[in-house]
Amino acid sequence: MDKVACRTPAEGRDGVTNIPAWKFDLIRGHVLDLLVDGPRVYNDVRDEIGARLTPDEAAALGKLGWHVITVKLELEVRGEIERVKAKGPQQIKLA
Repeated sequence: MDKVACRTPAEGRDGVTNIPAWKFDLIRGHVLDLLVDGPRVYNDVRDEIGARLTPDEAAALGKLGWHVITVKLELEVRGEIERVKAKGPQQIKLA
């Protein structure tokens, strides 16, 4: 099974989490699709992804929040998305 190494942009954190490529691709596709229209609050992105998943996808994925944050961090490292510098809940946007 192919895996994707997911890193974190945080300074001083070297950990890498390997997740199955199909899980990474599924979450990445939804994140990028949701951000096309502009910045979104992270929690809204997570909730919308949950609403978009089929019951079979949700069951096979496991813990949704953990997978979304893991993929989000890797997308930040890759420069595909970035955090919006603003007060309040964390927002993300396409880079």
